[in-house]
Amino acid sequence: MMPANERELIALALALIESSTKLTAPERAARKGILASTDKHLIESTRAAIKAGGDPLGEAFSSIRPPQVRRSDGATYTPQPIISSMTAWAAAEGKPVRVVDAGAGSGRFLLAAAARFPKAQLVAIESDPVAALILRANIATAGLTARATIFVSDYRKARLPKVQGPTLFIGNPPYVRHHQISKDDKQWFADAAASFGVKASKLAGLHIHFFVRTLQLARPGDFGAFITSAEWLDVNYGATLRQLLADGLGGVALHVLDPAVMPFSDATTTGAITCFRVGQRPDALRVRSVESLDRLNGLSSGTLVPWETVARSNRWSIIVRPGAAVPAGYVELGELCRVHRGQVTGRNSVWIAGEHTKGLPDEVLAPTVTKARDLLSAGDTLADPEHLRRVVNLPADLDELEPGFLPAVRRFLKWAKAQGADQSYIAQHRRAWWAVELKEPAPLLCTYMARRSPAFVRNLCDARHINIAHGLYPREPMDVRTLDALAAWLRQNVRTESGRTYAGGLTKFEPKEIERLWVPRPDELVA
Repeated sequence: MMPANERELIALALALIESSTKLTAPERAARKGILASTDKHLIESTRAAIKAGGDPLGEAFSSIRPPQVRRSDGATYTPQPIISSMTAWAAAEGKPVRVVDAGAGSGRFLLAAAARFPKAQLVAIESDPVAALILRANIATAGLTARATIFVSDYRKARLPKVQGPTLFIGNPPYVRHHQISKDDKQWFADAAASFGVKASKLAGLHIHFFVRTLQLARPGDFGAFITSAEWLDVNYGATLRQLLADGLGGVALHVLDPAVMPFSDATTTGAITCFRVGQRPDALRVRSVESLDRLNGLSSGTLVPWETVARSNRWSIIVRPGAAVPAGYVELGELCRVHRGQVTGRNSVWIAGEHTKGLPDEVLAPTVTKARDLLSAGDTLADPEHLRRVVNLPADLDELEPGFLPAVRRFLKWAKAQGADQSYIAQHRRAWWAVELKEPAPLLCTYMARRSPAFVRNLCDARHINIAHGLYPREPMDVRTLDALAAWLRQNVRTESGRTYAGGLTKFEPKEIERLWVPRPDELVA
């Protein structure tokens, strides 16, 4: 029976280290302070499982710290078929004198690479002390202590000594969204990317930081393979990585896992395996879409796309999965409509009306689409605002309001301020912290994210919308007949394949992705 809590897991890891190597003084103190003894049968069964190629300690860690706990660190453990294919690709590329596993976790990549490259030095970098202890236990049990160096550190701050010969960088960089990355770390990323002549978006996730740090540490001739979320292929912040792969990082291959594959059992995200050779970009990038893990085949397959073609594209998913030819007489929807995501309130619990807004006049409470279900259940048209929630929509200049409204508004604002509504990032960057400034009603609304194709709904009641939906605003006036025809065509023809699909079937449509949809010209729609 595996450990039921972190304390027992640490004790088991220490017992495995002690039985394979000598504990350091801090480790001896930790073992004494946690548990004087551990069941010998558990130690031996765990040792046998590790020697057989399993990762019982990593699995126990993933169970004890569930996904929602590990999410802030981006700790997601990689399944063996992916690791085997990535190390097989590396073996076909050359013989490294050193293997660096960035964000090593329990060491799955490092142990697999150790078997592939029996003479290589092994370097693991892991910021979580418990994961690093598990890693050391796995290393010790596998008899690799003499070859391995473990740094309990942030990869972005790690230092590597020079070696004679190529280094293999391999692993699964942590998937942490930009909301959880500090301002200092975002600035580091911007400065590091700028040193390579690349502009960095501060919206980039932590996994993109790891590519930049790898380029800082690497030398020409080094090579590597990372598996990450695939969303960087199309989003604006992914331009940083796309530019690096087109230049110094030397992109060799890109294998994108089909969303149905769900590469990580404990995270709803897609997967992309990126292979690179530093300073030696080939003439073509090998790309392919992979329908199942058993078809990874050592990452040896794929279509060669000239780098000139790849570098010109601001969306890489269409290179991996080319779309059908554009029919004659069609235009991009963006030529007809601007697409805007709804307003971010900064704190829905304050700005969406409820008991706390009683007393406010109807004039400052705007009927608003506040959840996808409002559109999904509306059918073709949103005609009645009565079932919609209201959003407090105050002007920046309160003197614009009727004098009789001001006492109730000021009472509400005093309450809202007590809730900290003026302290959110969004509120602090508005003209006035209380002015949500909902966008004007859009004649056509669509859902942003769902496990289905978007719902395109005609907005006949002039409802506003917050950031769970998009508004389509015609660039030139459209009559009712054309708007109805456009909405009907979009409902019948837009599929999930046109958006960005995540593992588990969750599909996201960003405004630019909606604008890139091909639609018939208006005269064809109503012909």
